[in-house]
This record gives sequence, C-alpha cells and structure tokens, in this order.
Amino acid sequence: MFRVLPETPGDSFEVEMLYDLAFAPGRAALSSYQLREGVDPIAELSTIVRDEFDAVVGAIRYWPVRIGDAGTPALLLGPIAVHPTRQGEGLGGLLMMDTLDRACSLGWQRVLLVGDEPYYRRFGFRQALTQKLDFPMPVNIERLLAKELVEDSMARISGAVRRWSSEITKNR
Repeated sequence: MFRVLPETPGDSFEVEMLYDLAFAPGRAALSSYQLREGVDPIAELSTIVRDEFDAVVGAIRYWPVRIGDAGTPALLLGPIAVHPTRQGEGLGGLLMMDTLDRACSLGWQRVLLVGDEPYYRRFGFRQALTQKLDFPMPVNIERLLAKELVEDSMARISGAVRRWSSEITKNR
C-alpha cells in the first residue's frame, strides 16, 4: 500500500536521502541545479510516496524557470526518484501523471526536463531541439525534453532558460 502525499518541510531529510541514493552525491553539479539555486520548488507540486512502513520511496519536485528575453514561465521537472527496491512498481509514472495534471490545473503551460526520452516519451515529453533553448552547461542538449500542457505553448519559444525571479509571477 502506498500513500501519495504533498511534501512537507519535515520530509526534506528523507527526500534528500532518496535523491542521493538515486543520483549519487555529485547530483548538485548537474546543470539543472544552477536553475534551482536560491529558488524554492513549487510546493503544490512537490510530492512524495510513502510505503506501508511509512518510508519515503518516491519523490518529485518542480521548479519555476523563465525562457528567453520575454521571460516566458515554465516548469523544470526534477528530480524524480523511486527507491531502488520499489522500481518497476509504477510509482514514477504515478508521480508523473498526478503532478502533471495538477500543474496544468494550476495554470502552468509547459514543462522542461533533462532526461531519457525513451522513458519520458510515454508522458508526452519530446526533445526540445527545435525550440533552440540555451540551457545552462554542462548539458547534453539531446536530453533536454519539453512537454506542452497547453497545445502550442512551446511554439516560438526560444532563448536562455534561466532562474526564476519573483518580480513576475503571472502569465504561466
């Protein structure tokens, strides 16, 4: 039995331990972390899965980012992790579907992530090569993926993907 719950500040230690287990200690050197530095994750989308022993066995977070000179808002998905002993049970898919639906209902229009397209394709993510996005380095640009939560919301989007700043919070 699993429980899908909003992540709370009290869950942070367990979530960080899960991310360390899944991604190794060097995960903070990844380019996505440059966009997260000094920015809080979207609380309404940060979600955990607890198992029958009340252990955190899955977690997902989203971060706000801006794209291009216009500062077009987008979500940066990640990290998402499932404990190695629970992989293959559908928990990652459960987290993805639940939170992507909520992101859309909250008014977000587009989501970016860096990951394996064969896995994320089933959730509607595609390579973002045609968008001409300038993502912080180091990144394998072929692993930069995008999903439109609103049809054509990635059309004509290009430019630098940069850290969210709080001065503009509308027009997601």
